[in-house]
Amino acid sequence: MNILEDFRQWLVEDGKSPKTIESYCNDVKQFQLYLAEKTADEQQPLSRFSFVRYKQYLLDRELKVSTINKKVNSLKVFNDFLRQKGVVSENYIQLRRDRIPIATGSERVVNALTDAEVEKVLAFVENEKKVSMRNRLIVHILTFTALRVSELVNIKLADIDPLTSTLTVRGKGGKVREIGIRNDLMELIKKYQAGERRTSKFPYSEYLLTSQRSKKMHRDAVRDWLAKISDEVGIKLHPHLFRRTCATLLLKRGVPIVTVSKILGHHSVDMTSKMYIQTSRKDKQDALDLL
Repeated sequence: MNILEDFRQWLVEDGKSPKTIESYCNDVKQFQLYLAEKTADEQQPLSRFSFVRYKQYLLDRELKVSTINKKVNSLKVFNDFLRQKGVVSENYIQLRRDRIPIATGSERVVNALTDAEVEKVLAFVENEKKVSMRNRLIVHILTFTALRVSELVNIKLADIDPLTSTLTVRGKGGKVREIGIRNDLMELIKKYQAGERRTSKFPYSEYLLTSQRSKKMHRDAVRDWLAKISDEVGIKLHPHLFRRTCATLLLKRGVPIVTVSKILGHHSVDMTSKMYIQTSRKDKQDALDLL
């Protein structure tokens, strides 16, 4: 039995994205190579003993904490797979115990577009010869709502209330939140519905964003298109970058963190604080220049 291939198929059936699947499988493959080289007598594909030794091996190589924690997370998912398939019976990895804690007070770098970069991206998507109305709408929604890409492609026409300019969003865990829509964004939505969408292959779809192949656009199509235009724009673009950008710019403009947290759909303000409050290198330099 090829455990790695079975693991890959299990991830596919679980609905994981191709990028996530590749990341998990690469981490597990590296662990398997370690086992083959360092612990030839290991009979199980995973054990507490082999995991602890591997983690120490990663620490000895002085890898970044974030890199090691990513590998720990991948092996935890692998452990879940092995248990479900009956290959092992125990839960050898617990993230709370086994992830390496980051020192209190350490800064978390949040990559976000600057105001100038946002303007550059928005200017690029205005080119009707290069960008369709649908794709222009995608960029505007991501920029001005901070939606996750999964939330974006799941927007239904019924979720949009043009009278109150609000959007009902169904997020992680089935949680529902309501966010406001800017006037210019609402106008763009109406223009797309009255034009390009009306003449698409699936004009009667319940979803806002349709494709040439399906009544509902796939999130990978969004990722692929953003990656495709990255070279022309001169910025490496991906859906989550817009979410980070929206959150970061809102906070920098003085929007209360409680409000930003609700827009993002976080379960707590602490999560928003840990993930998005940052002081950039430029902010710190500008502050010192005041001395």
